[in-house]
Amino acid sequence: MTVPGLWRDKMKKITLAGTALLASTAIATAGGIERTGFTTGILFEEGTYVELSYGSVSPSVTGNITGIPAVASGDITPQYNVVTLGYHQDITDQLSFSLVLDQPVGADVAYPTGTGYPFAGSFAELTSQQITAALRYELPNNVSVYGGLRGVQVDGDVYVSTPLFAYRLNADTDYELGYMIGAAYERPDIAMRFALTYFSEVDLGLSGTEGFTLVPGTPPALVPTAATSFNNTLPQSILLEAQSGIAADTLLFGSIRWTNWDGYAITPNAYPTPSGNLVDYDEDVWTYSLGVARRLNENWAVSASLGYEAEQDGFSGNLGPTDGYTSIALGAEYTQGNISIAGGVRYIMIGDANTQLGGGATSDFYDNDAVAFGLRIGFNF
Repeated sequence: MTVPGLWRDKMKKITLAGTALLASTAIATAGGIERTGFTTGILFEEGTYVELSYGSVSPSVTGNITGIPAVASGDITPQYNVVTLGYHQDITDQLSFSLVLDQPVGADVAYPTGTGYPFAGSFAELTSQQITAALRYELPNNVSVYGGLRGVQVDGDVYVSTPLFAYRLNADTDYELGYMIGAAYERPDIAMRFALTYFSEVDLGLSGTEGFTLVPGTPPALVPTAATSFNNTLPQSILLEAQSGIAADTLLFGSIRWTNWDGYAITPNAYPTPSGNLVDYDEDVWTYSLGVARRLNENWAVSASLGYEAEQDGFSGNLGPTDGYTSIALGAEYTQGNISIAGGVRYIMIGDANTQLGGGATSDFYDNDAVAFGLRIGFNF
């Protein structure tokens, strides 16, 4: 099958109609605290290219104490937004440079007050910034290799209120370095591309203040704190992305991501529990997506995609009471001259989870979901 010239020239952008949302607005339930999963599409642009992506995610996550449905947590997940900026520049016919700014990890949890739920009033806000600078070199026979450095900065503000204690943490990091490396194989005549990418661990050194009191319900501002510092390592991951024309003006695309969350933990110095872990995960995460895109005419393309992340079972943390997800996304893209605008909506069915509340009590979080909207604007120069 030979792909028509118009399709071949535009196949590098058409997948963005379906994945603009997936690339720029991941959901906090994906891969531990993963928020925006880096994709390699921008590395394969041509000439000079700039894109800006915006996403807004509105989750709804509620739980009840097991056996006592009248004691509910209320909705604990506020709406959040993410922004991604990308730049690509050809240096020679074989060598190109790309720069991407995004937010690799994050969390937004806020238990409403006055519910009677054991964690009422607790909140956690984790934000991050990542700068990725990468070079791609085209070899003979449609093979290319690429790699670069990632600079990651993280800060967090946490307050945990339980019937036994109140705890407060405010900490951040400088930019710390990791790297990415990968290779790709392309068949432009059938719009095919396979790209395999490895992302290294990033070792973070957090510093700030933390402390606790054995007086339950102490307001955040009144919890006694002192200077603290501790280390945390963001996990390594591997990403396989694939796409191929399956008919004239029709593209099949998908990805598989493995993230080494097994053994990950945020362990401050003063968190008053036997393990000392504020957050921990004990299973690696596999995330899958599969979609199809269709170009309707010279200007318009549409797409649909499915996403899946298996449930891990066991108990989830109270600052992240979700377990896997299934999602469906619909996208559309309009191209006119050197400008393209892509948008999408994604519905996420969040997996059920159980948490431990202490003293043998547990809680059930079920029938939760999220709706996300994404918009991307791209310019070729």
